[in-house]
Amino acid sequence: MPNPIPKKFRMPEIPKYNGTTNPNDHVTSYTCSIKGNDLDDDEIVFVLLKTFGETLSKGAMIWYHNVPPNCIDSFTMLADSFVKAHTGSIKVETRKSDVFKVKQRDNEILREFVS
Repeated sequence: MPNPIPKKFRMPEIPKYNGTTNPNDHVTSYTCSIKGNDLDDDEIVFVLLKTFGETLSKGAMIWYHNVPPNCIDSFTMLADSFVKAHTGSIKVETRKSDVFKVKQRDNEILREFVS
């Protein structure tokens, strides 16, 4: 029987994740906000797992809703699965050195190369 959420717990105000930003940032914000409550360590672990869905919207909420029941054993497992499902939202920083790796192929006309 799962523990009830402690009465002293207050859901923090954090932006809902909709699938368009870095999922790692959302997990970090969520975790820090929950740990900011006056909870015991075992209560934190339970609340992290139980209230995560409340911080999601749009496509992320659909993903959460489609997670099969009883397949997640811990918040770490949930967070890993969440990040893997939303890694496409992580923006990759372009480096100046990457520009020098772009080369025109021998049979490619300039117009094709530029586009």
